[in-house]
Amino acid sequence: MLIGNVGRDPEVRYVDADKPVARVSLATTERGYTLPNGTVVPDRTDWHTVILWNQLAKVVENYVHKGDKLYIEGRMRYNTYDDRQGRQHKVAEIWADNIELLTPRAATPANMENQ
Repeated sequence: MLIGNVGRDPEVRYVDADKPVARVSLATTERGYTLPNGTVVPDRTDWHTVILWNQLAKVVENYVHKGDKLYIEGRMRYNTYDDRQGRQHKVAEIWADNIELLTPRAATPANMENQ
């Protein structure tokens, strides 16, 4: 489970012509603090790659933008790949099972008319 902010607009593509998959860059921050002896421990931000499929990808495509706050539930997946120079890289991704949009939607004139 993670709560974080989207770092850039989601990347959405379609596989098998009709199956959407989205990739979201999510930042989580552990707030800094000051120790009793006066030592300042700064904020620490970690970046996570979140993969969403099917309906979750469609939700992300339509409603999620850079800066939005998300709650993500999912599982870790680890992969390796070789770059063009032949070096092996390891990547960790979170494959989302559930998301909640935590950023409130701004009231638009169209929404205001229906109230």
